[in-house]
Amino acid sequence: MTDFIVIGGGIAGVSAGARLTELGTVTLLESEPALGYHASGRSAALYEASYGLPTTVALNIASGDYHREANGGYLSPRGLMVLGRKDQADSFAHDLKDLGLDALSLDEARAMVPILNPDTVGFAGYHEAAWDLDTDRMIQDFAKTIRARGGQVLTAHPVTAISRSNAGWTVTAGGTDFSGSVLVNAAGAWADPVAELAGIAPIGITPHRRSMARLPAPGGHDVSTWPMLLGSGETWYAKPDAGKWLVSPAEEDPTHAHDAWADDMVLAEGLARYEEMVTEPVTRLETSWAGLRSFSPDRALVLGPDPDTPSFIWVAGQGGYGFQTAPAASQLVADLVAGRTPVLDPDTIAALSPDRLRR
Repeated sequence: MTDFIVIGGGIAGVSAGARLTELGTVTLLESEPALGYHASGRSAALYEASYGLPTTVALNIASGDYHREANGGYLSPRGLMVLGRKDQADSFAHDLKDLGLDALSLDEARAMVPILNPDTVGFAGYHEAAWDLDTDRMIQDFAKTIRARGGQVLTAHPVTAISRSNAGWTVTAGGTDFSGSVLVNAAGAWADPVAELAGIAPIGITPHRRSMARLPAPGGHDVSTWPMLLGSGETWYAKPDAGKWLVSPAEEDPTHAHDAWADDMVLAEGLARYEEMVTEPVTRLETSWAGLRSFSPDRALVLGPDPDTPSFIWVAGQGGYGFQTAPAASQLVADLVAGRTPVLDPDTIAALSPDRLRR
């Protein structure tokens, strides 16, 4: 018998599991052969505190010290540049304000990213306050905490049955029954199916596909110091990655929970939007993939006990913000379970609570 059974081995599950080890023993169950296999393994891996809804921003900011200091820190400098076409003045002005960017001249922007096309780039904004996140190390460090405190982290354990009794929960995974007092649903795109398996009403978590392509460094440039590039209105983005160049159409196409793959047409359209803003054409695609960004109906994260079954804890709806919110989101979950007063303000907590989706 364990105190907490956590379903899901992405950043949501391992971070919540690690925080909950302060309150009892944890058994984490992941269906895939490795942690962070789906959305967490396909992340853009950026920490930008002003990105997201107000509730997400609050979690981002509250996570900042952890990202900077825990285990030697997980951040390395990157920076963020937003680019607008000449017909995107309104959209760009909105981005500039929302993200707190400083406007750049085209010459200043091209000094940082020399492949920008002067014929199509009409606006550019930049700030330094965006960092690469060491996402793999973060997942592994949270998992180490669970193991170091007497818990289990079990991969290749797909959940096939869940039942509840007066004694708690029984979860069948990988052909083995696991018993626990509290069940934590951190199953990402599968959060609603897991809830239904447990006899809990779903809350409307919908996965959305986002595709990605890895390209050679454009024009043979050293891209290591280039910022992340974001098309105004988030119509595409590009980012250095281990000497290569990642480009995404930044699409959010509703789908179902599955092992996602890139849609060739969507990818081609996104690459075309990127190409019109640069002078180096896309001549070769090394590989492509897709991840699932899962959103609640109001697009805010869902964190805390189910209002009808308090021993069922939601850690869901990360929507692509999982890594940058994880330290504060997992701490909030642990505080709520422990009955402690969270650091976040009451309005933010209420806006993240599953209660709001049951009204």
